[in-house]
Amino acid sequence: MQTESMAAIVAFIMETDKLKAVIRKTRPQGLDRYENSAEHSWQVALAALALQKYSSRPVDINRVLRMLLVHDLGEIDVGDVIVYAANNPAHLAAERQGVARILGLLPDNMGDEYLALWDEFEAAETADAQFAKAMDRALPLMHNLYDGGHSWRQNGIQKHQVDAINKPKIIKGCPALWEFIEPVLAKAEADGWFDAT
Repeated sequence: MQTESMAAIVAFIMETDKLKAVIRKTRPQGLDRYENSAEHSWQVALAALALQKYSSRPVDINRVLRMLLVHDLGEIDVGDVIVYAANNPAHLAAERQGVARILGLLPDNMGDEYLALWDEFEAAETADAQFAKAMDRALPLMHNLYDGGHSWRQNGIQKHQVDAINKPKIIKGCPALWEFIEPVLAKAEADGWFDAT
């Protein structure tokens, strides 16, 4: 029934509203508050639109945007973890379970397509997923680079950590963006924005 399907879709939309309450570890430029995951999802999708011509390989921007719009839905259930501490299989499994739960609210198996896109994003083997991952990694870098390295300083992050986590993913998906970011990172290091211990 159309009414039942509409009710299920509205329930899904309202469940995703909870992403606005998930606080991340980076601040919007010039603000004292931290961004939420919904803001991040919006901005990373916008970045993908703006930077798509710099992708290392041709991408289907519609697929990339769908990936980016669902990539953090699992944080509704498990919260956000700073990327430098996120290499935890149990956390990733819990996040996927959350994504499956939320997308499962959609009627007629609509969520299956989006869950497959989430899995593709996490595997980062296709051109679309690699470009999406590059955007996801670049945005927190930009927030730090244009706001004095705030979360790096607060969390004792070292330059080699930033390079190890971000450089391979950004180079794989959007090498021109890394070429732009790398000298700005070098200046941030010279300015003492990283933990030197």
